[in-house]
Amino acid sequence: MIKISKKVLAGEVQDYFMITLAMVSYSIGWNVFLLPNNITTGGVPGVASVVFWGTGIPVQFTYFFVNALLLLIALFILGWKFCVKTIWAVLVLTVITAGFQTATGQFHLLSDQPFMASIIGAIFCGSGIGMGLAFNGSTGGTDIVAAIVNKYRDISLGRVIMIIDIVIITSSYLVFHNWEQVIYGYVVLMISSFCIDQVVNTRHRSVQFFIISKKYDEIASRIAVYPHRGATVLEAHGFYTGNDVKMLFIMAKRRESNTIFKIINDIDPNAFVTQTNVIGVYGEGFDKFKVHGRHKAS
Repeated sequence: MIKISKKVLAGEVQDYFMITLAMVSYSIGWNVFLLPNNITTGGVPGVASVVFWGTGIPVQFTYFFVNALLLLIALFILGWKFCVKTIWAVLVLTVITAGFQTATGQFHLLSDQPFMASIIGAIFCGSGIGMGLAFNGSTGGTDIVAAIVNKYRDISLGRVIMIIDIVIITSSYLVFHNWEQVIYGYVVLMISSFCIDQVVNTRHRSVQFFIISKKYDEIASRIAVYPHRGATVLEAHGFYTGNDVKMLFIMAKRRESNTIFKIINDIDPNAFVTQTNVIGVYGEGFDKFKVHGRHKAS
């Protein structure tokens, strides 16, 4: 019998809860602001929207069918963990979308302000996608493609999705024959891509500290207990004073900064501290390495 620790179980429950919230956010943006105003979004929802406007097939059917095919491909590349959570996300979004289609009917919010509808819808959609990716899931479609690329290359998720979605959004011209609607779709694409990167990067953002203090050992000991971050002691020499000093080098999550500053202030208010934002930190306690392995032909 496989034993699951409480910490792992709590993490999984948190992932599914946050993915559900992410799909609610996406569904609001898609079904309330974009779809009723004939504004195209990207990915499979964009394909489903174009098919709906051209043929009348409900968006939830096209969305579910296309994602089912893509998930079969992702299963062999991204593994069960990603796919199971993505399947959950796809099911939640399909059900919520069907509910919106039934409940809202012909309700159009901001029907006379398509540009504002584009902006608000893009914020909801982009935030939903970013939140889903940050918690190991996605809305499917081009998110799956982006996740596959991001697995092997450290490339912006928002940029990958943006490149793929340009073709989908442009295809809406075949239905409406109106470039104004296509331009609104581009607005959605740009804003949602920005929101994706902001949400994903915020969750993984890290900072580094350099701390010079006579009480360096006490500061390092406290930080090791909570927020449970290691410290490296560096030998330094003050050029002006001519004194040898000890300097702590510490990596931490951005959300832990206030805790570290409080510890430093409690122990040595006169300590000299610098804090710098870091693009990526990989290793124990942080993100995993993304390495693209090139295999030689046998």
